[in-house]
Amino acid sequence: MKFVDEASIKVIAGDGGNGCLSFRREKYIERGGPDGGDGGDGGSVYLVGDEALNTLVDFRFQPRFRAAKGEHGKGSDCTGASGSDLYIRVPIGTSVFDDETQEFLRDINSKEDRMCVAVGGQHGLGNVRFKSSTNRAPRKTTPGTAGQTRDLRLELKLIADAGLLGMPNAGKSTLVGAVSAARPKVADYPFTTLIPSLGVVSVGDHQSFVIADIPGLIEGAADGAGLGVQFLKHLSRTRILLHLLDMNPVDGTNPIENFLVIENELKKYSDAIANKERWLVFTKSDLEPEGELKGRIQEVCAAIQYEGPTFVISAVTRHGTNELIHAVLQHLELLKNEKESDDAQATIRDQVHQFSLSKRLERKARRKQLDYDEAEVHYEP
Repeated sequence: MKFVDEASIKVIAGDGGNGCLSFRREKYIERGGPDGGDGGDGGSVYLVGDEALNTLVDFRFQPRFRAAKGEHGKGSDCTGASGSDLYIRVPIGTSVFDDETQEFLRDINSKEDRMCVAVGGQHGLGNVRFKSSTNRAPRKTTPGTAGQTRDLRLELKLIADAGLLGMPNAGKSTLVGAVSAARPKVADYPFTTLIPSLGVVSVGDHQSFVIADIPGLIEGAADGAGLGVQFLKHLSRTRILLHLLDMNPVDGTNPIENFLVIENELKKYSDAIANKERWLVFTKSDLEPEGELKGRIQEVCAAIQYEGPTFVISAVTRHGTNELIHAVLQHLELLKNEKESDDAQATIRDQVHQFSLSKRLERKARRKQLDYDEAEVHYEP
C-alpha cells in the first residue's frame, strides 16, 4: 500500500429534526390541545485515533463524511430520534487543520483521543412547547438547525523516538534494516527511499525504541526540491535526530558541504527541528582505510565545529551499531526520567497551589461569618 501522509476531507454533521405541529384528536375528548413533539438532534462527527492504521490512503477514496440527521417530531408528544454520531478512524500522529482558515486544531496522539470536528444541529421545538394559559392552540413550531460543515486537512506525522536524516545514499535504510526487523528498499542509487518507514529496535528484554527512516534531503528541500520537503515534518515528533554522514559519497561530493546543506535546510524549514538534539554518525566505515578514518573524522568535526557525540558504524558488517543503539536507548530513558520528574514537580506545585487556595477561601469565609455574627450582635430592632 502506498504511503499517504496528507489528505483533505469534508465532514458534514447531521441536521436537527423539525418540531411537529399536531393536535390531539380522540373521541369524547374536546379540544385535546397541542401534542406536537420536538425533533431529534443531529449526529456529530468525531475523529478517533486507531493504532491499526498507518496511512491516510483511505481518505483519498472517501473524502466526504456525513453524520445522520435527527428525525422530525411526531404527534402524541413523540420526540424524534437523534441522529447517530459518526466516528472516523485516523492513524495515531494525525494533525488536524481547518482547510479554509489553515488553523491548526489538534493532534491525535493516542487511541483514547477523540476530537469533535463538526457539531450536529439542534432539534426543533414542537407546538406543545408553546402552549400557555393564553394560547391554548399554538400553531408555532421551530425547525431544526443545520449541522456544521467543515473542510479539514489531515497530516500524518510519524511518531518515532529517533529519526534519521542525511543525504541520499548516506546509509539510512541500510541502518534501519540492520538494527530492526524492518526491511526498507536498499539500492545504490539516490532516492531509493521514497516513503518513510518505521523500525522497532529491540535492545534487550522489554527495552526497545522506534526509529524512523526519512527520504534523503538535498539542497533546496525546504523550498520543495526533491522528496524531503514532503517528509521533513515527520522529524518534528522525534526526540533525537541521528545525522548520518557518508565520508566517501558515490557522487564525489564533499562530506563537510553535505553536512552544512542538511543543517541549512533544517533551519529554513523549522526552528523547532533545527534546535533538536542531533548526534553525528559516520557510516560505511568498512570502505575507509582504518589508519585514515580517525583523522578524517577529526577534520570533519573541526570544520563544522561539532562537539557532540560521534559514532562510527558500518551497517553492512554491523560494526558500531550495537554501541549506537545502546547509547540512543540510554539517552531516551534519561529524557523520559527527566520528563517524569518535571511532571511530578508540576503535580506537586498544583497540589500546593490548590491547598493554598482552599486555605485562603476558608479564611475568607471565616472572616465573612465573623463579620455577620458581629453585625447580628450590634443589631437593635
